[in-house]
Amino acid sequence: MSARGGVGLPDQAALDVLCPMHARMDRQGRIVHAGPMLAKLDKGCGLAGRRFLEVFEVRRPRIHDRVEALIGRGPARLRLRLRQPPGTGLKGVLVPVQGGAVVNLSFGIALQEAVRDFALTAGDFASTDLAIEMLYLIEAKSAAMEASRKLNLRLQGARIAAEEKAFTDTLTGLGNRRALEPVLTRLIDTESDFALLNLDLDFFKAVNDTLGHAAGDHVLRLAARIMQDETRESDRVLRLGGDEFVVILQGPGVGARVDDIATRLIARLRAPMIWEGRTCSISASIGVSLSRDYLVQEAGAMIAAMMEDADRALYAAKALGRGRHVINDPAGGVGPMAG
Repeated sequence: MSARGGVGLPDQAALDVLCPMHARMDRQGRIVHAGPMLAKLDKGCGLAGRRFLEVFEVRRPRIHDRVEALIGRGPARLRLRLRQPPGTGLKGVLVPVQGGAVVNLSFGIALQEAVRDFALTAGDFASTDLAIEMLYLIEAKSAAMEASRKLNLRLQGARIAAEEKAFTDTLTGLGNRRALEPVLTRLIDTESDFALLNLDLDFFKAVNDTLGHAAGDHVLRLAARIMQDETRESDRVLRLGGDEFVVILQGPGVGARVDDIATRLIARLRAPMIWEGRTCSISASIGVSLSRDYLVQEAGAMIAAMMEDADRALYAAKALGRGRHVINDPAGGVGPMAG
């Protein structure tokens, strides 16, 4: 029989097995039968007796809501969309048959979303449908990507941990000498106002010699905690090694804060520290250089100049009797002191 007149109707049971997502309709466009998979997509609303265009929106070809005209054209490829949420996109092939037409549908690229939205299983598809293999490939790809993502996160975490360890003093938890240059470089590059305090613990060697290294470690940890307590969160405290520390004060007007913070640090570090019932007595000497006293230049050169000047001011503080701070004077080398 011609395509216009329609081909013979296949056995319905066989069609349900071979094309579980098909719809058969009469010449007026009413659905007279839906395959088991298509019925599942309907979510219990019942397709039989409903107009095909009530259930589906045909996007291509344009038929102006006249499915009869579409049936009369002969076999046609369709692009459709379910009208009920979630509005799943579909592809289809319409073939005229005696008394109407059969439309066989598939999900196309919307397959993965459809399986999720309609809780489909392998049993819903025809055994020859490649959709199952596509789902397996999607699942395998997703699993591989998830495994790769987790591995990358672990590697990234390990790298960050290694970097943090490399820039951290293990005894005090402060930044170490390696961390000093990156911190200062960032401040210089952004032309920030900051003060560099080179702090040395006086009489620390005597603690180690008389009470042992465990007592010395205890003193270093307490000293680090005091420096953190007396500075702001935006400031940085680093241990360069031994009993040598650097405190970096940041922010506008930092020059006005130096005397007060240095005085408080020295006062608190002078207070006796107790180790297993015995007293550890130390003090602190501080040399200071201020970024405002330097022309902004290449970071490495400016860091070297500020460290050298702060170190010279530190030795001046020690020469004056220790337990005090000296601020570098760019004109004369050292400047005001405080006990």
